[in-house]
Amino acid sequence: MDFSTADLSAALRTERLVAIIRGKDQEASFRTVMALAEAGVPLIEVSLSGADALRVIERARRELGTQAWLGAGTVVTEADAARAADAGANLIVTPGLGPGFRAAVRQGLPTLAGVLTPTEVCEAVATEATALKVFPASAMGGPAYLKALRAPFPDLPFVPVGGVGTVEAAAYLKAGAVAVGVGSPLVGDAADGGDLDALRRRAAEFKAVCA
Repeated sequence: MDFSTADLSAALRTERLVAIIRGKDQEASFRTVMALAEAGVPLIEVSLSGADALRVIERARRELGTQAWLGAGTVVTEADAARAADAGANLIVTPGLGPGFRAAVRQGLPTLAGVLTPTEVCEAVATEATALKVFPASAMGGPAYLKALRAPFPDLPFVPVGGVGTVEAAAYLKAGAVAVGVGSPLVGDAADGGDLDALRRRAAEFKAVCA
């Protein structure tokens, strides 16, 4: 399971979609991971703020094997990063540039680092983040903010997250995002025990937009 930062950069540019799962039920969250993987969504993040998230990651890693991108999200502390790696995560996603981000970089784990301002972008790049999660993107003006942020940083790999539906995903990608991160507009209530068939339909819609 030796995935590199270069591998993640390539996967983001190829797939252009990261699914974000934050569920209230371990079993439903696990089924959601598997349904997304079967639907052809290969970049999947399980937020540590969800129920039994580390257990979900462990189970999904055993089922998916080593050749899959399985991330831990909402990684805030050094302990979060260590536990996520032990559970089998090969992608670390953070809400900001705190101890969890720095610990993940030290461990050599591919990181999607939460940023919002130009100062944070500079810090993330200096600390060798793999890609930059613009969060919360919708609260800052959506695609227009991404366009403004890319003006001084035209070549950096931005991944907007927060309030990204299919319409917004298309607009972000047009504005230069390498990928988008999508939670509830894609996952819906599946991770809480909802309809997996509806999840698969939404996955097909997002994949079509991100193709």
